[in-house]
Amino acid sequence: MKISTKGRYGLTIMIELAKHYGEGPIPLRKIAAEKELSEAYLEQLVSPLRNSGLVKSVRGAYGGYMLANPPSEITAANVISVLEGPIQPVEGIENEEAPQRELWLRIRDAVKNVLDTTSIEDLAQYTEENATDGYMFYI
Repeated sequence: MKISTKGRYGLTIMIELAKHYGEGPIPLRKIAAEKELSEAYLEQLVSPLRNSGLVKSVRGAYGGYMLANPPSEITAANVISVLEGPIQPVEGIENEEAPQRELWLRIRDAVKNVLDTTSIEDLAQYTEENATDGYMFYI
């Protein structure tokens, strides 16, 4: 399973809106400029997020987008499922032999569990300093 730029940039939008939660609407041009992304592409991504009820839009000179719910109530799975569709590591799992099908289902369930238990608030609060998986490799 490969998450495309739709899912990655959609999470970027949601994380930035979470960082400014409660401050009012944030223009997409601000997010696009700060993250060096195409504003037109972000506009395409925010539409399904709005239609699914994850974000609200505000029109006008001081308009923009804001989260429809607190960031603690929105999961990474909510965003990825809207922009990428269902989580599926391989196509045609039902046609696989039992041992392989079991492996693919376990991988799917593990990825789904991580996405389901990671809130947008968790991602917005993440910093390099609080990373829990600090690996050190020696050669």
